[in-house]
Amino acid sequence: MEKKLDKFIAYDIGAISVNRAVVDKGGHITDVLEYTRHYGEPVKIILKDLKELIKRHNPVTFSAFAFTGSGGKNLANLLDFVFINEIEAITTAVKSIYPEVKTVIEIGGQDSKFIDIAAGDYAMNELCAAGTGSFLDQQASRFNLTIEEFCRLALRSAKPSTIAGRCSVFAKSDMIHLQQEAAKDENIALGLCYAMARSFKSGIVKGKKFEPPIIFCGGVSYNEAITKAFEDILKEKIIIPDYRHSIGAIGAALNLALKKFKKEANLIEVSEKLEQFLKNFKYKKETFKPLIIEKSIIPESSYQKNKLDIKGRNNKVDAYIGVDVGSISTNVVAIDRNKKLIQKVYLRTAGRPIEAVRKGIAIIGKEAGRYLNVKAIGTTGSGRYLIGDLVGADLVINEITAQATAAVDIDPAVDTIFEIGGQDSKYISLENGVVVDFEM
Repeated sequence: MEKKLDKFIAYDIGAISVNRAVVDKGGHITDVLEYTRHYGEPVKIILKDLKELIKRHNPVTFSAFAFTGSGGKNLANLLDFVFINEIEAITTAVKSIYPEVKTVIEIGGQDSKFIDIAAGDYAMNELCAAGTGSFLDQQASRFNLTIEEFCRLALRSAKPSTIAGRCSVFAKSDMIHLQQEAAKDENIALGLCYAMARSFKSGIVKGKKFEPPIIFCGGVSYNEAITKAFEDILKEKIIIPDYRHSIGAIGAALNLALKKFKKEANLIEVSEKLEQFLKNFKYKKETFKPLIIEKSIIPESSYQKNKLDIKGRNNKVDAYIGVDVGSISTNVVAIDRNKKLIQKVYLRTAGRPIEAVRKGIAIIGKEAGRYLNVKAIGTTGSGRYLIGDLVGADLVINEITAQATAAVDIDPAVDTIFEIGGQDSKYISLENGVVVDFEM
């Protein structure tokens, strides 16, 4: 008869990561997989880990095997192993390792959970992933940062910006407007962390009490800025556990040990079944082509060479500069007294409106600056006030008025304008060249 280890193994398959724990019959944690992102291929991660376990353990037959997590049920059914609910798994782990804890905050890649251990109650987020790890990943990418760099950036702030946290679309809008106002990146980053903590308290917990001691686990608990936000908002010290990413896996394995499950699992046989599953699944790592605009050219930047007749020119031309600072693009133009275009520049704002405007004006200056006598400068767009102060604008004007003025100058008979930009959409109605109605 094959010998077996009196140990219990469990995998927690989440939306973003795979976590694994091994415990002995006494409930002691003997082996934990480090935090591992699966990038949509959890079975491959499990197979790789099983092969490492097989090298380290002899014999390779465990007392029992379990799965938990949002992606665990299908594999549990496939392999005929037990599936343990995430809430039960987390509660078991916390009760066993931190018996004094009364409240659990668990935030992973796609789910957020509140567990009131004392009352036996819990709450989870709905389908929307705003306020989870994937939400933070998405916002960090807007800064062109990894999540680790984003965390370090947020910790540099002492004054978090105010940002909506219940919806990633609203959060993005708030971030863009803050960037247009030259808010510091670290304040925006910390503001997102505070928004996430406030959203958890109001949208998930919904008035329930956070009974201390409070523990914070899940992959997001590695973000110290989120912990800082929770401690500030709840006015309580938060416990960060060892193996914070693996609490679910530990709890599932402990369930097996405490309930003395006796369904042996040979790791070699499990590996073979998973390899066969991958072969039969005929998985092709293919995705649909990203949505792209094929019939329009939207450059990262472009500019039109100046249209001045500079041959033999000694005198300067009176010029007027217009700057439109939007969420996605920044446009700088120069026209003469007769409203004739001298030069135009298109640049991506990229969250850095000041740098974009400086670059745009520098391009015009290099191309035609020595021939221009700049009489006035005007700004419009969502960043008009910031840039107006920066350049000492003679006129700061709203987009509705600016667009209507230009449209009427091009065609006095125009009565309707539709404008769709990176963050705003507008409908403008005119009568006899005057704006009579608009919607945004």
